[in-house]
Amino acid sequence: MSKPEQTLDVTVWRGTAAGGKLETHKVPARDNQTVLDVVSWIQHHSDPTLTYRFACRVGMCGSCAMMVNGIPRWTCRTHVGKVADEGKLTIEPLRNLPVIKDLAADMDPFFDKWVAAEGLHHPTQSRQDPIEPIDATTPARKQANAGIECINCAVCYAACDTVAGNPEYLGPAALQRAWTLLNDTRDGARATILDAVSSVGGCHNCHSMGSCTQYCPNELDPMSAIAGVKRETVRHALRRRKDA
Repeated sequence: MSKPEQTLDVTVWRGTAAGGKLETHKVPARDNQTVLDVVSWIQHHSDPTLTYRFACRVGMCGSCAMMVNGIPRWTCRTHVGKVADEGKLTIEPLRNLPVIKDLAADMDPFFDKWVAAEGLHHPTQSRQDPIEPIDATTPARKQANAGIECINCAVCYAACDTVAGNPEYLGPAALQRAWTLLNDTRDGARATILDAVSSVGGCHNCHSMGSCTQYCPNELDPMSAIAGVKRETVRHALRRRKDA
């Protein structure tokens, strides 16, 4: 006599920014099943109207990030066996962002803050200039390299309690990007970046709780980057006062 099929009780958030509710689905339990597999099964077999976002399925794009049992994660790289609580999962859209529909969060505020922190490269040369060699062994370059693997998945942003309490706060990813550029000798807007990240909502709002570093799927360290940004903004302010 065959054993009854094992199932998971999966609760997903349904709705928009105007409001919604939680719905529970019975999903077959499989070996090596990821949370994204579970969400896809619900959309394919239980409710085709479920909205969610994903692309690569291999941890390269970060677009599948969601809250899983209250913790922000890449769902494509999160195995159900490691996070299910007695066969139960609760899946919700990323915290600290508006909801477009169901499990898809609106990323515009996240990227707006990335731009507000002057997260774009400010070139010092044109494409006609020869390529300048960069010494990868310098301390500054090592600091810059430490953050370049950020793929802007917003897991750190969703994990940040400071963002939750202060919507104007730029957030860990934007400030880490600023730190990367401050340490990049090819960037030509150091003062502009420091002014941007020390303004309202800037780096000094960070309480150094460390959730951003704890939950980063790429094992980056935004908290240390933000500490570096804080030091540089203070030095910048002291130099400006001295020169006044």
